[in-house]
Amino acid sequence: MPEVMSVLLGVICGLIVWFLVAYLASGLYTVDQNQRAVKTSFGRAQRLGEQSTLDDPISEDLDEEERERYCYPQVRVIPPGGPYFKWPWERVWKVNVAVQTVSMAFDPEDPKENMGGTRITAVTKDQLDTGLTGQIRYRVSERNLYAYLFGVKKPIVHVMGYFISVLRERIANFEAPAPIEGAMLASVAGVSINDLRKNLSSLNDHMEKECASSAARYGIQLDASLITGIDPPAEVESALAAINTAHNHVSSDISLAHAHADQKIVQSRRAVEIETLNAQAEVEPLAALAEQLVILKNSGPDALAAYRRNVRLRLFSDADHVILEEQS
Repeated sequence: MPEVMSVLLGVICGLIVWFLVAYLASGLYTVDQNQRAVKTSFGRAQRLGEQSTLDDPISEDLDEEERERYCYPQVRVIPPGGPYFKWPWERVWKVNVAVQTVSMAFDPEDPKENMGGTRITAVTKDQLDTGLTGQIRYRVSERNLYAYLFGVKKPIVHVMGYFISVLRERIANFEAPAPIEGAMLASVAGVSINDLRKNLSSLNDHMEKECASSAARYGIQLDASLITGIDPPAEVESALAAINTAHNHVSSDISLAHAHADQKIVQSRRAVEIETLNAQAEVEPLAALAEQLVILKNSGPDALAAYRRNVRLRLFSDADHVILEEQS
């Protein structure tokens, strides 16, 4: 009987040691520098009271209907470091929050789509099937890890689909700002692909603005949209090249005409200034002489006559010949 008790005690001690090694020691974990973690207990994430993403500024870009749909609880985020401890009934979900770059044509569900993830197609307002290339920089939003881990099954699939739908809608309705050169130049430059190529920066800015709500929707923050290429169909490439050549000629002629007109305007202004100064130079002595004569006249009845006599004498002294009218 004592031997049985001794064996039973040994089994119990072995179970205890096994439990400590298998569960307690394995419950230690760390979080890397580029990672954030969320802990769940019996499948429920540790939350920050009753706070939700609607209390966070990331939800500012959602409209009223979207605010009701994309309302996620805020969870406790475990920062980099460790070791941390978890119980056997707890699970740790780690997420890489580093910035990642993918082709805008990448399809997470089927990498062979969109020409192997290198080019997507979109139809312009003048019914041209256009190819677009570029990149998207994104990162997991630390402020909405619940949506990324538990709210959406495949967040990157939703984000890419949302981005492409917004991009195609923008391409289909894009209108370039009216040019300042006039109606003729507007008719030459009014080709959708040319307009898109000339306004790539504004197109990228529009995409970033429209996708600003992705963090609140899917837990993924789009850092930048870099559309680098817009290619027309091969059959219209030569026609577009001809249009661009004509547009360049028209722009050159208009620039030369503006420069010539500006030069003429500057020359005319200078000529007016010179003539005005000459007229002022001629008027100024006459005005001074008139003021002197008025002063002499006011000085006395004989002052003006004496002034006239002195002027005549000075003229006689300078003249070589004098012709006087004989008085009868």
